[in-house]
Amino acid sequence: MSDTEKHPEQEEQGSFIDKSVSRRDFLKIAGIAGAAVGLGAGLGGALAACGGTEETTTTAPPTTSAPATTGTTAAGATTTVSASAEAGAPLKMGFVTPLTGGLASFGVPDQYCVERWAEAIGDGIVCGDGKKHPISIETQDSQSDSNRAAQVAGDLINNSQVNIMMVASTPDTVTPVVEQCEASGCPVVSTDCPWQTYLGQNKEYKWSYHAFFGAEDFFEINWSCYEKVPTNKVIGALYDNTADGNFFSANAPKFMEAKGYKVIMPSNYQVTTEDFTAQISEFKSQGVECIMGNMIPPDFTNFWKQAAQQGLQPKVCLVGKAILFPQSVEALGDVANGLMTELWWHRTFPWTSSLSGETCAQLADDFEAKKNMEQTAPLLLSVCGEMAIYGLKNATDPTSKDAVLAAIESMKLDTIIGPLDFTAPIIAATGSGPADWPAGPGHKTKNVYDHGLGGSQWLELGGKYKFEQVPIDKAAAPYMVDSTIQPAKPLPITG
Repeated sequence: MSDTEKHPEQEEQGSFIDKSVSRRDFLKIAGIAGAAVGLGAGLGGALAACGGTEETTTTAPPTTSAPATTGTTAAGATTTVSASAEAGAPLKMGFVTPLTGGLASFGVPDQYCVERWAEAIGDGIVCGDGKKHPISIETQDSQSDSNRAAQVAGDLINNSQVNIMMVASTPDTVTPVVEQCEASGCPVVSTDCPWQTYLGQNKEYKWSYHAFFGAEDFFEINWSCYEKVPTNKVIGALYDNTADGNFFSANAPKFMEAKGYKVIMPSNYQVTTEDFTAQISEFKSQGVECIMGNMIPPDFTNFWKQAAQQGLQPKVCLVGKAILFPQSVEALGDVANGLMTELWWHRTFPWTSSLSGETCAQLADDFEAKKNMEQTAPLLLSVCGEMAIYGLKNATDPTSKDAVLAAIESMKLDTIIGPLDFTAPIIAATGSGPADWPAGPGHKTKNVYDHGLGGSQWLELGGKYKFEQVPIDKAAAPYMVDSTIQPAKPLPITG
């Protein structure tokens, strides 16, 4: 079932994103068959029989790493072991990521993190059974398609026989992979998917554990950042017809209206829309001075350039996902100066990697040196490797998926995105709505640890890079260092 289709359940305000039983049942059947979810299985057509849309399956060559070799960065406690440890069976970590398609911007930090995980693993890790196990990482491209994400996840589970799965980069990638793992009984760790859309109607998973912020954090940051700029409090909202977009369009306007804002929201548009004239005209006629939404980078680029051409002049704009990447901001040119976005992760955050011992600043520096590009917030997905390696390392038998799951369930780990503690008391919701939790870090549900969220603004400061991502708000990230937070500036910035 394509995540770009809107379910009836999503029409109800405040509902969780639907995950149909028929899809889950299909995945269970396909998981038993093994090859039925392999690379050549045509899962898109099979899901169409369950009520989804049929697609033509295009098989891209899998990107599979050879067994990891020793890198130049020490892995700290992970590989500090006796050289005489008994050799254990080879282990495999699977990773699904959008390397191509509309979400391909996520692929660059994803690939970098795979390289760093391999360095941390070196020639093997001594696990809870006292044996040193060589570990390889097998990566598959979702092609930015949710059906293919499920398909390649099935291939990694049933054909490659991975011991643990990792997945990141939006609900369109995370959700189908998690569902496939649940159907097949494979441990999976994930990030980069707002936790409410990760959970959907399933309030609890067995095989899956997730670390990322939630809607309560995003809404709080949206409001807090807008309050820093004087406006008429009229918001133009843009959401696409995806799992992310449908969830946020059902809930974000209510939050902002309760804070005294008026929200003008056209119907959700289809991904890869090229002409936003109708939305821009409506925003102009309604006197919109604020823009909010959730858009992939190519869509926002089209909208924002057209808005400038057609005379829409908001004073503040904070759109999720679209301008996480410096490349996306630079592609906009001068009209990008002053755009705001959520701040998942930043070089100024006070955290340290459990794999390499690097601080956030050191990780950012290493990425910039190796990739010759500016640091990017999605480097936080490095935490997937930290969680997966923790699960294998602490399992009493890392070849047993039940033992790996037990290790993850009891995870208490300091990571590059902050402390994760799935043993901590679960924070109670403040109401019955999907975003009714206190904003900020904490153990929000059995399967979710929320790492919090900051707010930022892209500013042209005359440094090495055309635009720099400047922290401006810590409403949902109390750990942010005050001295790094700068005042927000209104759009347009004129010098």
